Amino acid sequence: MRIVVVGGTGLIGSALVSLLREAGHDAAPASPSTGVNTLTGAGVAEALAGATVVVDVTNSPSFEDGPVLDFFTRSTRTLLNAELVAGVGHHVALSIVGTDRVPASGYLRAKTRQEQLIRAGGVPFTIVRATQFFEFLDLIAAGSGQDGTVVLPTADLQPVAAADVSATLAEVAVAPPRNGHIDLAGPERRPFAEFVRPVLAAQNDERPVTASPDAPYFGAVLEHDELVPTGEARIAPTGFEAWLAERSARV
Repeated sequence: MRIVVVGGTGLIGSALVSLLREAGHDAAPASPSTGVNTLTGAGVAEALAGATVVVDVTNSPSFEDGPVLDFFTRSTRTLLNAELVAGVGHHVALSIVGTDRVPASGYLRAKTRQEQLIRAGGVPFTIVRATQFFEFLDLIAAGSGQDGTVVLPTADLQPVAAADVSATLAEVAVAPPRNGHIDLAGPERRPFAEFVRPVLAAQNDERPVTASPDAPYFGAVLEHDELVPTGEARIAPTGFEAWLAERSARV
Protein backbone atom coordinates (compact mmCIF):
# COMPACT_ATOMS: atom_id res chain seq x y z
CA MET A 1 0.00 0.00 0.00
CA ARG A 2 1.35 3.44 -0.90
CA ILE A 3 0.89 5.84 2.01
CA VAL A 4 2.00 9.47 1.89
CA VAL A 5 2.75 11.05 5.27
CA VAL A 6 2.44 14.83 5.01
CA GLY A 7 4.62 16.30 7.70
CA GLY A 8 6.56 13.06 7.51
CA THR A 9 9.90 14.47 8.62
CA GLY A 10 8.76 15.70 12.06
CA LEU A 11 8.43 14.01 15.47
CA ILE A 12 5.28 12.01 14.72
CA GLY A 13 5.67 11.74 10.96
CA SER A 14 9.19 10.34 10.86
CA ALA A 15 8.33 7.61 13.36
CA LEU A 16 5.13 6.85 11.43
CA VAL A 17 7.01 6.47 8.14
CA SER A 18 9.41 4.03 9.80
CA LEU A 19 6.59 1.95 11.29
CA LEU A 20 4.76 1.73 7.98
CA ARG A 21 7.90 0.72 6.12
CA GLU A 22 8.67 -1.94 8.72
CA ALA A 23 5.18 -3.32 8.07
CA GLY A 24 5.96 -3.59 4.35
CA HIS A 25 4.15 -0.53 3.05
CA ASP A 26 5.43 2.01 0.54
CA ALA A 27 5.49 4.98 2.92
CA ALA A 28 6.70 8.33 1.60
CA PRO A 29 7.35 11.45 3.71
CA ALA A 30 6.13 14.73 2.22
CA SER A 31 7.24 18.09 3.60
CA PRO A 32 8.89 21.29 2.40
CA SER A 33 12.28 19.57 2.81
CA THR A 34 11.17 16.93 0.28
CA GLY A 35 9.80 19.53 -2.14
CA VAL A 36 6.15 19.40 -1.05
CA ASN A 37 4.44 22.60 0.11
CA THR A 38 0.78 22.32 1.03
CA LEU A 39 0.37 26.10 1.27
CA THR A 40 1.52 26.87 -2.28
CA GLY A 41 0.60 23.45 -3.71
CA ALA A 42 4.12 22.89 -5.00
CA GLY A 43 4.88 19.19 -5.39
CA VAL A 44 1.60 18.03 -3.90
CA ALA A 45 0.10 16.38 -6.99
CA GLU A 46 3.36 14.58 -7.72
CA ALA A 47 3.68 13.34 -4.13
CA LEU A 48 0.13 11.98 -4.06
CA ALA A 49 0.31 10.14 -7.39
CA GLY A 50 -0.60 6.51 -6.80
CA ALA A 51 -1.30 6.99 -3.09
CA THR A 52 -4.00 4.92 -1.41
CA VAL A 53 -3.82 6.78 1.90
CA VAL A 54 -2.67 10.25 2.95
CA VAL A 55 -1.83 10.92 6.60
CA ASP A 56 -1.67 14.59 7.57
CA VAL A 57 0.47 15.32 10.64
CA THR A 58 1.47 18.85 9.63
CA ASN A 59 1.61 21.70 12.10
CA SER A 60 1.58 25.45 11.67
CA PRO A 61 4.90 27.28 12.05
CA SER A 62 3.02 30.08 13.83
CA PHE A 63 0.51 29.77 16.68
CA GLU A 64 -0.85 33.31 16.24
CA ASP A 65 -4.59 33.34 15.56
CA GLY A 66 -4.56 34.56 11.95
CA PRO A 67 -1.59 32.63 10.62
CA VAL A 68 -2.55 29.35 12.26
CA LEU A 69 -6.09 29.51 10.87
CA ASP A 70 -4.71 30.35 7.43
CA PHE A 71 -2.25 27.45 7.61
CA PHE A 72 -4.73 24.73 8.49
CA THR A 73 -7.38 26.08 6.11
CA ARG A 74 -5.13 26.39 3.07
CA SER A 75 -3.09 23.26 3.73
CA THR A 76 -6.13 21.05 4.30
CA ARG A 77 -7.96 22.35 1.23
CA THR A 78 -4.85 21.80 -0.91
CA LEU A 79 -4.52 18.22 0.26
CA LEU A 80 -8.19 17.31 -0.06
CA ASN A 81 -8.48 18.77 -3.57
CA ALA A 82 -5.36 16.91 -4.68
CA GLU A 83 -6.61 13.69 -3.10
CA LEU A 84 -9.89 13.89 -5.01
CA VAL A 85 -7.95 14.22 -8.28
CA ALA A 86 -5.54 11.41 -7.37
CA GLY A 87 -8.27 9.04 -6.20
CA VAL A 88 -6.96 8.71 -2.64
CA GLY A 89 -9.25 6.45 -0.65
CA HIS A 90 -8.48 7.47 2.94
CA HIS A 91 -7.46 10.78 4.52
CA VAL A 92 -6.09 10.42 8.06
CA ALA A 93 -5.49 13.54 10.13
CA LEU A 94 -3.96 14.11 13.54
CA SER A 95 -5.98 16.50 15.69
CA ILE A 96 -6.40 17.30 19.39
CA VAL A 97 -8.75 15.99 22.08
CA GLY A 98 -11.07 18.82 23.10
CA THR A 99 -10.31 20.97 20.07
CA ASP A 100 -14.01 21.76 19.63
CA ARG A 101 -14.53 22.54 23.33
CA VAL A 102 -12.10 25.47 23.66
CA PRO A 103 -13.23 28.14 21.16
CA ALA A 104 -11.31 30.86 23.01
CA SER A 105 -8.05 29.39 21.71
CA GLY A 106 -7.14 30.56 18.22
CA TYR A 107 -5.01 27.44 17.68
CA LEU A 108 -7.83 25.10 18.64
CA ARG A 109 -10.32 27.07 16.54
CA ALA A 110 -7.99 26.46 13.60
CA LYS A 111 -7.89 22.72 14.34
CA THR A 112 -11.69 22.71 14.53
CA ARG A 113 -11.81 24.35 11.11
CA GLN A 114 -9.43 21.71 9.78
CA GLU A 115 -11.75 18.97 11.03
CA GLN A 116 -14.78 20.68 9.46
CA LEU A 117 -13.04 20.82 6.08
CA ILE A 118 -12.09 17.14 6.30
CA ARG A 119 -15.65 16.11 7.14
CA ALA A 120 -17.00 18.06 4.17
CA GLY A 121 -14.12 17.34 1.80
CA GLY A 122 -15.45 14.31 -0.06
CA VAL A 123 -12.55 11.97 0.78
CA PRO A 124 -13.23 9.08 3.21
CA PHE A 125 -11.46 9.98 6.45
CA THR A 126 -10.42 9.17 9.98
CA ILE A 127 -9.46 11.88 12.47
CA VAL A 128 -7.23 10.81 15.37
CA ARG A 129 -7.59 13.27 18.23
CA ALA A 130 -4.67 12.91 20.65
CA THR A 131 -4.10 14.55 24.01
CA GLN A 132 -0.97 16.58 24.68
CA PHE A 133 2.32 14.71 24.20
CA PHE A 134 4.65 13.90 27.10
CA GLU A 135 7.41 15.33 24.92
CA PHE A 136 5.89 18.82 25.05
CA LEU A 137 5.39 19.13 28.80
CA ASP A 138 8.65 21.04 29.24
CA LEU A 139 7.61 23.41 26.46
CA ILE A 140 4.36 24.08 28.31
CA ALA A 141 6.44 24.97 31.34
CA ALA A 142 8.69 27.20 29.26
CA GLY A 143 5.66 29.18 28.11
CA SER A 144 4.12 29.43 31.58
CA GLY A 145 6.82 31.21 33.53
CA GLN A 146 5.91 34.21 35.67
CA ASP A 147 8.63 35.91 37.76
CA GLY A 148 10.58 32.69 38.21
CA THR A 149 7.52 30.53 38.89
CA VAL A 150 5.74 28.17 36.51
CA VAL A 151 2.01 28.92 36.71
CA LEU A 152 -0.21 26.28 35.10
CA PRO A 153 -3.96 25.77 34.68
CA THR A 154 -5.78 23.81 37.37
CA ALA A 155 -7.42 21.72 34.64
CA ASP A 156 -6.58 18.08 34.02
CA LEU A 157 -4.31 16.57 31.39
CA GLN A 158 -4.13 12.98 30.21
CA PRO A 159 -0.97 13.15 28.10
CA VAL A 160 0.32 10.49 25.74
CA ALA A 161 3.70 9.37 24.43
CA ALA A 162 4.49 10.52 20.90
CA ALA A 163 5.54 6.96 20.03
CA ASP A 164 2.05 5.73 20.93
CA VAL A 165 0.51 8.40 18.70
CA SER A 166 2.64 7.27 15.74
CA ALA A 167 1.73 3.64 16.41
CA THR A 168 -1.98 4.44 16.48
CA LEU A 169 -1.74 6.40 13.24
CA ALA A 170 0.09 3.48 11.62
CA GLU A 171 -2.77 1.18 12.62
CA VAL A 172 -5.47 3.61 11.49
CA ALA A 173 -3.78 4.28 8.14
CA VAL A 174 -4.13 0.68 6.98
CA ALA A 175 -7.65 0.20 8.37
CA PRO A 176 -10.88 1.19 6.59
CA PRO A 177 -11.94 4.85 6.97
CA ARG A 178 -14.20 5.52 9.94
CA ASN A 179 -15.63 8.79 8.62
CA GLY A 180 -15.39 9.92 12.20
CA HIS A 181 -12.83 10.43 14.94
CA ILE A 182 -10.92 8.45 17.55
CA ASP A 183 -9.82 9.96 20.87
CA LEU A 184 -6.38 8.81 22.05
CA ALA A 185 -5.00 9.49 25.54
CA GLY A 186 -2.38 8.24 27.95
CA PRO A 187 -3.27 6.04 30.93
CA GLU A 188 -3.05 8.68 33.68
CA ARG A 189 -5.26 11.73 34.23
CA ARG A 190 -3.93 14.41 36.59
CA PRO A 191 -3.76 18.22 36.88
CA PHE A 192 -1.16 19.95 34.68
CA ALA A 193 1.23 20.56 37.58
CA GLU A 194 1.47 16.89 38.53
CA PHE A 195 2.95 16.12 35.12
CA VAL A 196 5.07 19.23 34.63
CA ARG A 197 6.69 19.24 38.09
CA PRO A 198 8.42 15.83 37.68
CA VAL A 199 9.60 16.75 34.18
CA LEU A 200 11.28 19.90 35.49
CA ALA A 201 12.75 18.04 38.46
CA ALA A 202 14.31 15.49 36.11
CA GLN A 203 16.04 18.40 34.37
CA ASN A 204 17.24 19.87 37.68
CA ASP A 205 14.95 22.84 37.08
CA GLU A 206 14.16 24.11 40.59
CA ARG A 207 11.50 26.65 39.66
CA PRO A 208 8.38 26.31 41.81
CA VAL A 209 5.30 25.04 39.98
CA THR A 210 1.89 26.38 40.99
CA ALA A 211 -1.61 26.28 39.54
CA SER A 212 -4.23 28.94 38.92
CA PRO A 213 -7.71 28.62 37.41
CA ASP A 214 -6.92 31.77 35.41
CA ALA A 215 -3.66 30.53 33.87
CA PRO A 216 -4.06 30.44 30.06
CA TYR A 217 -3.35 27.56 27.70
CA PHE A 218 -2.96 28.46 24.01
CA GLY A 219 -4.72 31.71 24.83
CA ALA A 220 -7.69 30.15 26.63
CA VAL A 221 -8.69 29.69 30.25
CA LEU A 222 -9.64 26.04 30.67
CA GLU A 223 -12.47 24.26 32.42
CA HIS A 224 -11.53 21.16 34.40
CA ASP A 225 -11.99 18.50 31.70
CA GLU A 226 -11.79 20.31 28.35
CA LEU A 227 -8.52 18.68 27.24
CA VAL A 228 -9.25 15.10 28.30
CA PRO A 229 -11.59 12.52 26.76
CA THR A 230 -15.13 12.71 28.08
CA GLY A 231 -16.45 9.63 26.31
CA GLU A 232 -15.02 6.51 24.70
CA ALA A 233 -11.29 6.75 24.09
CA ARG A 234 -8.36 4.56 23.15
CA ILE A 235 -5.88 4.40 26.03
CA ALA A 236 -2.24 4.20 24.98
CA PRO A 237 0.07 1.75 26.79
CA THR A 238 2.97 3.99 27.84
CA GLY A 239 2.63 5.39 31.36
CA PHE A 240 4.07 8.74 32.38
CA GLU A 241 6.57 7.43 34.95
CA ALA A 242 7.90 4.81 32.52
CA TRP A 243 8.28 7.43 29.79
CA LEU A 244 10.04 9.87 32.12
CA ALA A 245 12.43 7.19 33.41
CA GLU A 246 13.29 6.14 29.86
CA ARG A 247 13.88 9.72 28.76
CA SER A 248 16.00 10.48 31.82
CA ALA A 249 18.14 7.41 31.12
CA ARG A 250 18.93 8.74 27.65
CA VAL A 251 20.15 12.12 28.90
